[in-house]
Amino acid sequence: MPNPAIPPRPTDAELEILRVLWQRGPSTVRQVHDAIGAARDTGYTTVLKLLQIMAEKGLVDRDASERSHVYRARHAEEQTQRQLLQDLLARAFGGSTEKLVMQALSGKRASKAELAEIRRLLDKMKGDRK
Repeated sequence: MPNPAIPPRPTDAELEILRVLWQRGPSTVRQVHDAIGAARDTGYTTVLKLLQIMAEKGLVDRDASERSHVYRARHAEEQTQRQLLQDLLARAFGGSTEKLVMQALSGKRASKAELAEIRRLLDKMKGDRK
């Protein structure tokens, strides 16, 4: 039985489905399939099987009270992103936040708005440590 406090790391395909559920909210297999099908050709049964696996892994909850089962993400988008980032930080950057941030900022040009938001966050963190 999966530990509900520590969600399993989703695969790329599972993450694609989770993005649909975070954006749309609770959805049927057909709704998820239609949303993913707009981006790439994926079979209905593939989406159904992935959602069934995700339910077993504890990534989604399934409401079977209606004829068409409705799925919803069990964990918030931010929680999953935080978990994936912590995993990446540990595995690829040896736990160094500095290396991760430097790599992220050097890899893609940040907009003025993004840089301002980063500055605001850094100022807030600096103030919290006083």
